[in-house]
Amino acid sequence: MQKYTLIGYPLGHSMSPMIHERLFAIKYREAHYDLTEISPEKLSAKAESLKEFKGFNVTIPHKQSIIPFLDEIGESARRYNAVNCVVNENGKLIGYNTDCDGFTDSVKNFPMDGKVLLIGCGGVGRMMAVEAVLHGADLTIGIRPSSTEKAAALTKEILEMKPDAKIRTVLITDIDECFDVILNSSPVGMYPQTDACPVSDSLIEKCSYVYDVIYNPVETVLVKKAKALGKIAVGGCAMLVLQAVKAHELWDGDFYTEEQVQSIIDELEECVRIQFPEKAGAAE
Repeated sequence: MQKYTLIGYPLGHSMSPMIHERLFAIKYREAHYDLTEISPEKLSAKAESLKEFKGFNVTIPHKQSIIPFLDEIGESARRYNAVNCVVNENGKLIGYNTDCDGFTDSVKNFPMDGKVLLIGCGGVGRMMAVEAVLHGADLTIGIRPSSTEKAAALTKEILEMKPDAKIRTVLITDIDECFDVILNSSPVGMYPQTDACPVSDSLIEKCSYVYDVIYNPVETVLVKKAKALGKIAVGGCAMLVLQAVKAHELWDGDFYTEEQVQSIIDELEECVRIQFPEKAGAAE
């Protein structure tokens, strides 16, 4: 039986085993996926033992610190200097970033070459900003005053990568215009503060598509408000499953139908709802 795992610290409760076990089952693969907690100071000592796995995923705090222990990294990992998926090719460890695939596949039907508003610019927001401009977006990054320097650094990085990129940063409180797409990469609205929304109702009313990276709750206030107004809105569970689907493509060359993928997204959403039931009377 082939073995796979997720490394990180601390891991706590992770949805990854459920997602990957379902993906293996669809392809009738005899494989096992588990969790491997490795504290930062032990990564060097444990790195060689990771070769016992055919493949593994990487999460905080090892997405960058794992790189020196790999034999090679793919273009996506180089672009973000971060690895979340490693393939073991006969003892040769190759790192990739499938978070970007999970995001772009989640919004594949969105007009990402139009006017796009991204809320937040740290962590996953950096990746979303880069992917947006690479897809031709006219990108506005909405920030809080505390993120001014971080946003300036990201803008500089993107313009060095793509000199003709259309990108600007604006304080969230100063935004009042129409956008084709609103992307939320901030934690505003995430469990347990589920009553919050990162943008005003007027901004939601004036957009056509909404994507929220948050997966707990399954439907944030932002997603619920957008759907109530007839907008197309997608939550973060899709990205979580789709980045895992890309990992299986890299590990085993497995591909899945949209129906198969959607069935796992639906199952994941139900698991989140059961484990984190909505509070009675919550605005979400």
